[in-house]
Amino acid sequence: MIDATIVRLTMRQLLGQKRTLLMLGFAMIPVLIALLYRLNGDHRANDPQEWTAQVALGRLVVGLTLPFTALVFGTAALGTEFEDGTAVYLLSKPIPRSTIVMSKLLVAWAATCVVTLIAAIPSGYIGLSGESGGGLVAAFAVAVIAGSLIYCAAFLWLSIATSRALIAGLLYVFIWEGVVVNLFRGVRILSVRQYTLGIAGQLANVSERIFNPRLEGPQALLLGAIVTAVAIFLAFRALKRWEIGEAS
Repeated sequence: MIDATIVRLTMRQLLGQKRTLLMLGFAMIPVLIALLYRLNGDHRANDPQEWTAQVALGRLVVGLTLPFTALVFGTAALGTEFEDGTAVYLLSKPIPRSTIVMSKLLVAWAATCVVTLIAAIPSGYIGLSGESGGGLVAAFAVAVIAGSLIYCAAFLWLSIATSRALIAGLLYVFIWEGVVVNLFRGVRILSVRQYTLGIAGQLANVSERIFNPRLEGPQALLLGAIVTAVAIFLAFRALKRWEIGEAS
């Protein structure tokens, strides 16, 4: 299901661009804010565990860094080849479409994990200010790895389904997840952000006062697995239906 040549070429395509430096710089935002929180003495007035879980990791990492990074890498892994016309060379080779999708997804997922973990781990430990965190940092690290896979699978499919994948992804992340899900609690089952927070809540050993996600852990895991499987299936099917003439 994985082609080493496609993986290598995709890594060169994604990681050899200015977007990687941009993403690494973007990953520093939660770290810098955590430093300001600690240096400004706010950790004395606010509970470090609560601030770290809800602000540093919950809002800045899961709510901002993770979806934006996954959107950039997920849509670029295959979408860039459609834009510049080089996809015709890939699609004309006798390689199963499933292999192409899984190879591209692997690279996008790995790149997203690296960038997001660079944001999550330092900001988490800095925000805790040396206090015991009840496994918060480890819980969120595992959760963002899972969330990265879900987001990347969805955005990779989106890049095949539409030439406006980046715009559609931005609308989903900032309008749907950022506004609609906060207004209407019932639609949380359609939010990858809530799946990620639910997984983190399942793994973290803290009270509900410190961190209380909207989805229970098992529900978040099940929904995340379903969305990932459906997105990958739709990507397979969409790429199979793609005509060579459309990619040129």
